[in-house]
Amino acid sequence: MAEKDQWITVPACDEDGRTIIVTANTDVEKFRSRPKYSIRVTVTLPYEPADSLGFPDDETACLLEQATDSFAALLKGKNTAVMTGIYTGAGVREWVFYTFSTEVFNRFLNHALAELPLLPLTISAENDPGWEEYDEMLESTAM
Repeated sequence: MAEKDQWITVPACDEDGRTIIVTANTDVEKFRSRPKYSIRVTVTLPYEPADSLGFPDDETACLLEQATDSFAALLKGKNTAVMTGIYTGAGVREWVFYTFSTEVFNRFLNHALAELPLLPLTISAENDPGWEEYDEMLESTAM
């Protein structure tokens, strides 16, 4: 991913009380301070849970990490977007990004996933100039 000290990982609960592992990027000020990074993009990948807690099996976990590592590698030193959070659990992995352009982000996403098998992704984008989702994620990681 990136330098470990800029990421925190903690367990949290979803609306149904299921455990979700939240990984939050704490080094986002460079992007957050620029109003143009107001588009939040969420990339969602469902998977078959390997246990009653809703976590992936080893093979799926490896695939999820390959995607995460590819995202991080392509974003390193670039201003395309910033990956702000990763949610894993209940049969779903979600990556959350903030970007300035969905068109530019789409090219990044296709490039990042080019070496992986075809994945059943759901991608959503919405305006979030106040970074509300990011703030909620940080609240869920407070201990």
